[in-house]
Amino acid sequence: MQSPQQNVPVIEQHDGPAIPRKSDKGLVSAWWLSLVLSTGTLAWLVFVEKGAYMRLIKFIPDGVLVTFQVTVFSIVLALLLGLLTGLGRVSRNKWINLVASTYVEIVRGIPLLVQLFYIYYALGRFVRVPDMVAAVIAMAVCYGAYLGEIFRAGILAIDKGQTEAARSLGFSRAQTMRYVILPQAMRIILPPVGNEFIMLLKDTSLVSILAVADLLRRGREFASESFLYFETYTVVALVYLIITLILSKMVSMLEERLSFYVKR
Repeated sequence: MQSPQQNVPVIEQHDGPAIPRKSDKGLVSAWWLSLVLSTGTLAWLVFVEKGAYMRLIKFIPDGVLVTFQVTVFSIVLALLLGLLTGLGRVSRNKWINLVASTYVEIVRGIPLLVQLFYIYYALGRFVRVPDMVAAVIAMAVCYGAYLGEIFRAGILAIDKGQTEAARSLGFSRAQTMRYVILPQAMRIILPPVGNEFIMLLKDTSLVSILAVADLLRRGREFASESFLYFETYTVVALVYLIITLILSKMVSMLEERLSFYVKR
């Protein structure tokens, strides 16, 4: 029923980070150059220039931790929303399909920053939502819509013969989706989900407007106290860049590992 696939479909994401795949030697070289330059520059500023840079690097670690907390909580919730949305988008029930499709259209049509303001300030008129909770909900709702389309594309990428084979063995539609389609779709969607994870991490910089003490917020606090805006935002930018580069490489390694198992 699960015949090996030599050519696994790839879901391209044009608005995500650049992933250094071996097939793109130029991008791999650019990745290494960017990593060396960013880490080297940050190390030089902190250990050679010292002064404000050393104080700043000691000031922001808790902000980095908060950034990762928001990212992880948001992506977990977004994955759940994305799975439900993706299943709804391929559902034969017109009402479920309509609800899922409407959710995707509405959420993707409203900027993330507006969604953050709406959940924290507008809804705050009726119920007070804590800073962190509002940030996680807004990020998850926004990215859940995008992940829903990734799940949908992954499900539709599976050959219809898989469904027909499962049905001929007596599986129900739900069992076919759970035991046959989704396991194969997961292999396809993991790389683009990794892309979304990196994009979400970068977009967490927006939650600083809700007084969430993330990396950018901590940088802004340091800058407002010291008036060293150039030094502050140089370090913040370098830290974001290094984190993004490392995560993009991890996504690339994941793609290679999945490709290796598919070819076996």
